[in-house]
Formats: sequence, C-alpha cells, structure tokens
Amino acid sequence: MADPTAVLGDLRDEGEDLDRLVSTAGYGQWTLPTPADGWTVAHQIAHLAWTDERALLSATDPAAFARDAARALSSPETFVDDGTEEIVAAYEKDPAGLRARWRDSWRALSEALAAQPPGARLPWYGPPMSVASMATGRLMETWAHGQDVADALGVRREPTGRLRHVVRIGVRARDYAFGARGLVPPEEEFRVELTAPDGESVWEYGPRDAAQRVTGPALDFCLLATQRAHRSDLALRAEGADADLWLDIAQAFAGPPGKGRLPATPPTGLPGEGRTGPGPGA
Repeated sequence: MADPTAVLGDLRDEGEDLDRLVSTAGYGQWTLPTPADGWTVAHQIAHLAWTDERALLSATDPAAFARDAARALSSPETFVDDGTEEIVAAYEKDPAGLRARWRDSWRALSEALAAQPPGARLPWYGPPMSVASMATGRLMETWAHGQDVADALGVRREPTGRLRHVVRIGVRARDYAFGARGLVPPEEEFRVELTAPDGESVWEYGPRDAAQRVTGPALDFCLLATQRAHRSDLALRAEGADADLWLDIAQAFAGPPGKGRLPATPPTGLPGEGRTGPGPGA
C-alpha cells in the first residue's frame, strides 16, 4: 500500500506555486492564448478547478460522483470541455474569482485526500484509484496545465523534485500509450535513466541490462509525456526501435492520444520555449 503522505505534500506545493504564478497576472493576461488550441489562461485554471472539484466530489460524496460520471457517459467527447467552458463563462469578468474558486477546490481536495482511511479507493472516470494515485494524477495535471500558463505569460519555471511523480506516471503509462494507438506493447521492459532537476541525481526505472533505453533530462521527459513539447525540441535519447517509437507516442494521461505540440518555430534549442500546437493534452 503506497503511503500518500509525500505526494500529498507535493500536490499542495505544486498548487501553491501555480497560485503564486497566476497571482501576478493582470486582468488582460487571463485572456492570453496558451499553447493549447482555443484555450486561454482562464481556460487552464478553469479546467483545473473543474477537475479538482470532481476529485473532491469523489473523495467526499461517492454517490453524487457516480451520478456525475453517468452524465459523462452521455457526452464523453465534450463533457470535460463543456464543464471548463461553463466556468470560464461564469468568471469572464472576474479572474480573481476564478483564481479563488480554483484555489479553494485544490486546497479542499488536498485536505479530503489526507483524511481518507488507509487503503481507500476513490471512484473515477475509469477504475477506482488509491489516494496516492489520485494525488499523483492531480499533481501531474496541475504541473502540465501550469506549464501552459507559464508559456502564455512568458515565464520560465524552475523544475523541482516534484517532477518525479510526473515521470513515474509517464513510465508506468508506457503500455497504455501503445494500446491507445492500437499497438501491441513491447513485452520487454525498458531502462529509463533521467537526470533530476538538481542536475546530479538520476531517476532510474527498469532493468540495467535492458536493450531498449531512454535517457535525458527528467524535465524533458515530463514535457514529452504530458505533450507540452515536441520530441524534436527535447534532449531525450532512445536506444532500440521500440524505445524510439515510445518517445513518439508517450502520454502520461488517460484517454485517447492527444494531438501533441508542433515543433518550436524557429527552433531555439531550449526545451519549453516557443512551443505551439493544438490540444490541451492532459
């Protein structure tokens, strides 16, 4: 049974960092376009608020969440986007109110997750999730959509050790990424070696003698797996045909394959700069 204490603390810290970022955004900056096609800064925060509220409902009122999930089945392709748009419209002239709604939702969610009994399983739009898995998923999405916000505001964020949670999801989702595209996942395990944000530590996954290998900066792997950057703009290396294919299709989020991002134009050589392209991704 995974102890959720560490990831719950990191989830709170990730939320606080993004909250500080948007607290400096002026009124007009909330309508700035982000790299996700059709989504502004307000859309990114509204999406996080909507999803955090659903996760909070799951943790506090499973019966009400089940009714919400049933509604999702009636419009699976638009359910999330419709909810996001409703929140954006409600706070069109009140970005401070939107920020407060999102801040209240993720703080309440953090408290609700911390209060869950050991071994609790929370309903979701798929298989039930452990507290640690729910918190990890929320952290991943907070970080990924926060990257879109940072890109829109022209801010370069310093990566932190919290990225280890995003990396873990991306590595564990390898077979899902293949299956989501109708491909048979490779039978053999991959070796993944990623340099942590401190520049010294290496996060390692898989057998040391694996023929299929992926190496590079952890930040770049996170940008790739959350589809926040195109592979050609990142310093990731693959050894072996299957590993090479994985870097073309990696995704850390559930659902159908995202459209990803286009390569930077013109190329800057710096991961995270100049990205553009369709799709909110996660």
